[in-house]
Amino acid sequence: MVLSPPQHWRSVAGTGSPSVPGSEFERIDPATGAAASRARACRAAEAEAAGHAAARAFAGWAATPPIVKRRILLAAADQVNRHAAAIGAAMRAEIGATDLWVRFNLDVARAHLSEAASLVTSVTGITSGPGDPLMLAFRDPVGVCLAIAPWNAPFVLGMRAVAMALACGNTVVLKASELCPATHLLIARVFDLAGLPDGVLSVVTHAPEHAAEVVEALIAHPAVRRVNFTGSTRVGRVIAETAARHLKRCLLELGGKSPLLVLADADLDAAAEAAAFGAFLNQGQICMSTDRIVVLDAVADAFAAKLAQRAARLRSGDPRVPHWPLGPVASLAVALRLADLVADAVARGGAVLSGGPASGTFMDATVIDHVVPGMALYAEEAFGPLAVICRAASVDEAVSIANDSAYGLSAAVFGRDVGAALAVARRIDSGICHINGATVNDRPDMPFGGVKDSGYGRFGGPAALDEFTELRWITIADGSQSYPL
Repeated sequence: MVLSPPQHWRSVAGTGSPSVPGSEFERIDPATGAAASRARACRAAEAEAAGHAAARAFAGWAATPPIVKRRILLAAADQVNRHAAAIGAAMRAEIGATDLWVRFNLDVARAHLSEAASLVTSVTGITSGPGDPLMLAFRDPVGVCLAIAPWNAPFVLGMRAVAMALACGNTVVLKASELCPATHLLIARVFDLAGLPDGVLSVVTHAPEHAAEVVEALIAHPAVRRVNFTGSTRVGRVIAETAARHLKRCLLELGGKSPLLVLADADLDAAAEAAAFGAFLNQGQICMSTDRIVVLDAVADAFAAKLAQRAARLRSGDPRVPHWPLGPVASLAVALRLADLVADAVARGGAVLSGGPASGTFMDATVIDHVVPGMALYAEEAFGPLAVICRAASVDEAVSIANDSAYGLSAAVFGRDVGAALAVARRIDSGICHINGATVNDRPDMPFGGVKDSGYGRFGGPAALDEFTELRWITIADGSQSYPL
């Protein structure tokens, strides 16, 4: 079924006009090859118009009482519930999302809205000392925020990109991914139905070939003061370089190669369950996906057998058929790249324990053991249903393997001695680490972001206030002070 853009195009797209013949593009369903959605193919002029609309709406939204902002954010959470079926249908058609992945997106998106609502009145406090003027520190909205959201977790990451920015009193332009325009437009529909004033949130959709033009126009817009981007490290570098030319501050959540370390005293069943969840949820197409499993030699054979047994049950098929636990990967090109990664590993001594070649865009959960440096899979982010096992002779070697990566987003350590596991976790270069838990975990009230090539800045909770506000110092003197000049 073709999903049409929302009817209230003026308030959603911010372009001031409906689409015209020849100015739309199609997203193809990766499971069926049919058209999944159509959306407006905006160009630079329309991106600039969205920026103008956000700039005009800023003063009114910034002055809106906190209680009203909170009411709208909570109403948006309620609208997510009301429109869960439409959101799920869009995600299934555009990215091949399974029911589990749809539920994850909906649940965490609602949590982001609730967390943003709870922080609407947050300020940094007031400080003054004896004899000093009254000193105040304020967090003020910055203006227009540009949000660039990815396709792989479209609803939750699109919502994360806009909710806190709105809660802080900013207006937002959301640049939708060309792979999920209908899903990202539904975020605007949710806010529109929740009563968000016109122009406070605009969504710009574009055809793939116009991405660079639209992004450049949006970052360059004089009203845009902050940029947040979630996506690949390759594109993140371009975003950061463009923003630097215009002196715009960025929040970047980029790629990952998340390690899960299995220590000698680990509960192997729990570790294998977490590894399978982290490696194969959403076909491994998550920034936090478990991309390397580093196992101590003493337990490596037993762990590998347990993981392979679990992976063998995870087959891929059309997500509209409930019994398939995995859906398709994003495109045929992605499936071919994954096949090349597997073939390279096997040619260099890797062993396929389960899964194997893709059939079109469908690839079953695949486990590859004995992955070592020199194989492409050792260093490259797979972003597909591949679980990679690396073996280590000691804890020091395991930590060295975990840190032998350009990335540093999420990580995990499994061990019954929690103190020892914590000591290992502190040695891993990552923004996030979970002890006896999966690498895939999202809490909107916790700081979320990475180090090294996984980006900088933090989404989530109070840490995000710094990303979406300007911290100002104001003093009130009594006029009695003297000056030495």
